[in-house]
Amino acid sequence: MAEAQKRMSQTTLKRRQKFHPRRDVRPAVLLQANRLAVRVAAIVIVAFLAVVALQLAFG
Repeated sequence: MAEAQKRMSQTTLKRRQKFHPRRDVRPAVLLQANRLAVRVAAIVIVAFLAVVALQLAFG
């Protein structure tokens, strides 16, 4: 029994969460939110790099 528990990771010991349509957010909505977060992060990084480049050019 102890050897079997050593082979199993912590995540496999826990019960896997299943998608519940009434309680959980739909996977498509999560995917859309993740895409939006990546786009916003990319815009922020590009804006930061543009400001740094302008400061180097005119500074």
